[in-house]
Amino acid sequence: MALTKVKKDEVVAEVASLLGSSKMTVVTKYQGTTVKALQNLRRAGRGNGTAMKVVKNRLVIKAIQQNDALKDIDTSNLQGMLLYAFNAEDEVAPAQVIANFAKTNPSLEFVGAISAEGKFLSADEVKALATLPGKNELIGQVVCMLLSPVNDVTNALSGNLHALLDGIRDKAAA
Repeated sequence: MALTKVKKDEVVAEVASLLGSSKMTVVTKYQGTTVKALQNLRRAGRGNGTAMKVVKNRLVIKAIQQNDALKDIDTSNLQGMLLYAFNAEDEVAPAQVIANFAKTNPSLEFVGAISAEGKFLSADEVKALATLPGKNELIGQVVCMLLSPVNDVTNALSGNLHALLDGIRDKAAA
């Protein structure tokens, strides 16, 4: 069923809003993927704040041209049956969700990504992003790294106290 002009304008406005607020928009070919699998992918994406849309490429290109930061992007790769994954909170999350889902559904294939700065990333760059830990994992790793010296000092002091107490107990028993 064809969309009316008003409906197309609404879709363009919605996609322009999503592109404007998204830190990273991942573009994926989904040809050969079942509707049920795409529904499962959308459900998986909702868990980390990723919105997935299947929109005509022509409408996405119009939405890109409406955004001042993105209008210089090369849109020549936006061809075929594409799924757009938007995330306003985490740059890596959309790529990770799709990469994890692609392990069980090999018909999904990265085309690239649109960064908030107006750069189009290649499929290889998106695959590299997908292997990075998420924002919360990175924060946890930094906190762990910062606490490591404190834990080492605490363990060293408590270890010597235990040895000292064992020595005193042994002398008292003799």
